[in-house]
Amino acid sequence: MIMDGLLYSEDHEWIKVNGKSGRLGITHYAQEALGSVVFIELPEEGSRVAAGEPLGVVESVKAASDYYAPVSGKITAVNGELLDSPGLINEDPYGKGWIAEIELEDPAELDKLLSPEKYGELLEKEGK
Repeated sequence: MIMDGLLYSEDHEWIKVNGKSGRLGITHYAQEALGSVVFIELPEEGSRVAAGEPLGVVESVKAASDYYAPVSGKITAVNGELLDSPGLINEDPYGKGWIAEIELEDPAELDKLLSPEKYGELLEKEGK
């Protein structure tokens, strides 16, 4: 499942941009590959991150995996509900399973992300 209106990273994160900020999470494909999510390490609110930098770890019954910042900026909010209900990432990765909000440092970085169509092509190329 690929949602319109979002931008995607090659590491399977998504961002929904709203002005100078964005809400981000991991894609449907990523949560499906991980399996049942049992824990998530959230980034620290107020911290600055660089594009491609690890934001935290998602742990599932199968594996633990880093997830990455799709763009550079300041973390302005985190989804605290995930601490008690990490399974929201599996149930609704593009809605209730969002991870953090980020204030964009360099909007030009968005040009390096993939459109829904290009992300679909990436998954096809990877055989997923």
